[in-house]
Amino acid sequence: MSTTLPVAGAARVRAAAWSDIRADRGAVAGLVLLNGLASAAGLVGPWLLGRIVDTVRAGSGDVLGTVDRLALGVLVFTVVQLLLGRWALAVGYRFGERTAARVRERFVARTLALPPSVAEHVPAGDLIARGSTDASVVAFTLRRAVPEVLVAVVQALLLIAAVLVLNPLLGLCGLVCLVGVGVALRWYLRRARTAYLTEAASGAQLADVVTSTAKGARTIEALALEGRRAEATDEAVADLRAARLRTLWLRTVLYPSFDISCALPPVGVLLVGGALHANGAVSIGVVVAATVYMRQLVGPLDTLTIWVEQLQAAIASYARIEGLADVPREEPRPAADPVDDRIEVADVRFAYDGGRDVLRGVDLVVRPGERLAVIGTSGAGKSTLARLLAGLERPRTGSVTVGGTPVADLSPDRLREQVVLVTQDHHVFHDTVRDNLRVAKPDATDEELHGALEALGARWIKDLPEGLDTEVGTVVSLDGARAQQLSLARVVLADPHTLILDEATALLDPTTARETEQSLAAVLRGRTVIAIAHRLQTAHDADRVAVLEAGELVELGTHDELVDAGGPYAALWASWHGGHDDQDPRREPGAT
Repeated sequence: MSTTLPVAGAARVRAAAWSDIRADRGAVAGLVLLNGLASAAGLVGPWLLGRIVDTVRAGSGDVLGTVDRLALGVLVFTVVQLLLGRWALAVGYRFGERTAARVRERFVARTLALPPSVAEHVPAGDLIARGSTDASVVAFTLRRAVPEVLVAVVQALLLIAAVLVLNPLLGLCGLVCLVGVGVALRWYLRRARTAYLTEAASGAQLADVVTSTAKGARTIEALALEGRRAEATDEAVADLRAARLRTLWLRTVLYPSFDISCALPPVGVLLVGGALHANGAVSIGVVVAATVYMRQLVGPLDTLTIWVEQLQAAIASYARIEGLADVPREEPRPAADPVDDRIEVADVRFAYDGGRDVLRGVDLVVRPGERLAVIGTSGAGKSTLARLLAGLERPRTGSVTVGGTPVADLSPDRLREQVVLVTQDHHVFHDTVRDNLRVAKPDATDEELHGALEALGARWIKDLPEGLDTEVGTVVSLDGARAQQLSLARVVLADPHTLILDEATALLDPTTARETEQSLAAVLRGRTVIAIAHRLQTAHDADRVAVLEAGELVELGTHDELVDAGGPYAALWASWHGGHDDQDPRREPGAT
């Protein structure tokens, strides 16, 4: 069953943003200082322009010389503003890059720290979207929007202050004309967070549908489920389209409102200033300077208009990334070292997310060094039992222990030494074969790496152009069978006391799968091996066989004992053995 990852609230987002700012407060202080100086330099030009107008109008003294000096001042301060502004943007971009790196690293750390019970049930598309789309949006915003918006805000405040200093009445006139900006922005912000969170969630849902469809393409084709997957994809696309139309509608209201509001201040100041000048209240130079200031205000407001939508999308993405911090963490429980390798399952009941019990009253003892096969029909609870044995889940009632210690209480390092679960799902990193293998044993020598691969019959390593130094995913691509053998080689290197195989060789052809299982058994001789058997030949070769039906352990014994007993296992064996030759042991009626 899937688990929905939380989304951080506004308070947590603000706290995280403030923490990121404090982490690089030197750059932020420099950014504010440089922006303030650049904006102050920008205020001088319009004031000097007003002085030029008043000088020309007065027509007394050395008019040309005065105008030349004032014009030179305009040029100098304009260049100073340009240089300071560029410097501020450079500082801002560096701040953005460093902060974006911290956000990504924090996301990766929190993802890796997710409890297995959560990580296994999270839709793949959700994590993919948060780690790619959301992280990219936040990084882009920190790199570009934050410095540019800060520059715009400082400039706007100083421009308004300059007009108020020139003439309070003209300044108030400009502020009144900007009321429309505040009204439009308030209307937009009240609706934007929900709309953009919905859009991000819809994008994650679509990514999950596409990912799961691509991953299960073979199963979908085999079971003729193409129509259902197409319907699911269409539904996800429709939801994303509706969410994007909602945010588009918000922008179609916001942008025209901003454009109209930005045009009003210069017009209002010019009209009121003209009336005041006609009555002798202000000089024409003051009116010109105030009008230019209001006209310059359009630039910062345009910048805010452009970025306000991006900021809302970034805040929504930031909330999704920071939401990982709200995932409940399992507190480590003190656990004594196991006294031996004996695994005991006592009266275990387990249910996913409060649903019906998948396992009901299971009692089982796995002796050290034993090969145990677990079989049953689809939905019998085989994989769930494997997860409990591997410590990835905790039983609702009862206990699963190894050497008297609850398996789920073992620390990750101790657990990997004790029990390893191998499924058909595997991951190959875009790195060398050597580094892919050393995930299991960082200090392994090349001889040990070659030995692990050769033990599993992975002879293809000799055909790689650079051997263990071959880059996987760039120089060569490993097909599913080779990637699974590489994954199993990690198990050989990890050398656990107990190995649980759940469809670990499902991607291999029958002959290679049988050979690989035999090789793995030879390498792990003396270790405990629990195999979720999807081929009855695996059960035949095991020391004992456990049969699950509807979450209950209904039979337990050796192959010969269960065949002689004439129960469910005997019926499965007779059906398989009588209808298929031994060259295709993969086919097994009912055991999936």
